[in-house]
Amino acid sequence: MEIVRTLAPNPLAHPAVLTMGKFDGLHLGHQRLITTTIEHAAALGLTSAVLTWDPHPYAVLRANEPLRLLTPLAEKIELIAQYNPDRLIIAPFTPATMASSARNYMAQVAAAQPLRELWVGEGFAMGRERTGDIASLMLIGMELGFAVGTVSKIVLDGQPVSSSRVRALLARGAVSDVTPLLGRPFSLRGIVVQGDQRGRTLGFPTANLAIPSEHLLPADGVYACHVCLNATNIPAVTNIGIRPTFDGLKRTIETHLLDWSGDLYGQTLSVAFIAPLRGEQKFSSLQALIAQIGQDVAQARRMLGA
Repeated sequence: MEIVRTLAPNPLAHPAVLTMGKFDGLHLGHQRLITTTIEHAAALGLTSAVLTWDPHPYAVLRANEPLRLLTPLAEKIELIAQYNPDRLIIAPFTPATMASSARNYMAQVAAAQPLRELWVGEGFAMGRERTGDIASLMLIGMELGFAVGTVSKIVLDGQPVSSSRVRALLARGAVSDVTPLLGRPFSLRGIVVQGDQRGRTLGFPTANLAIPSEHLLPADGVYACHVCLNATNIPAVTNIGIRPTFDGLKRTIETHLLDWSGDLYGQTLSVAFIAPLRGEQKFSSLQALIAQIGQDVAQARRMLGA
């Protein structure tokens, strides 16, 4: 997969079938768009191309709000690469992009990547004030020389799969309900940093993860997880929260790897959330906390088959 980080005109680029979108979370609907694009490109003997933006459009459109992403850019690139499109275009998103009309922006895209087909999800809209809806894009395509196709939403349990639905489930800690929407468990990736080492004194040493500030977190609580370390999956119990038993103020992500020991400082871990165990609690004593952690570990073992 070739990665292109510009929309500079490229008259030598091979004509393509393109899909475009924010692709936050890369859920089943996004996956259908990408696979449809690749299949049509293969049938027509054209390049398959995926276009997304950096920074995420909300960083510009909602500049006064904190950004909370399901998949930061590096993870999004890895996920898209698994489908092996010929080209991934990571276009800059700026205030000028936000102010551009759909027609002008698509002309810019077509100059950088000549198009024969554009595939988008139903309800897709782009351009200044989102005036570039499907009908408008079809007219723009007739002018610029490309056809527009739409992919219907995927419906699970009576509701469409969407990034907003994933976010709502994570806000409730319902990580196991997210897995069918993504086709994989929701995960967080971070570097192990120095913590207060309190878990070690409790008999359950934990790895304290530094997660990018823009990454959305599941609700505070305790979860059964799989941790990927050097391509090996290790069952784990992960706590997200402020640790109220110790009057904590800062939110932390700590994971206890089951039946594993060693030095993890500086290593990158990917934590896949399999199922919730309980919400965050404040305990009256260390003994009560230790007893509950023991129950959490036992429950996680049963869930994970560890």
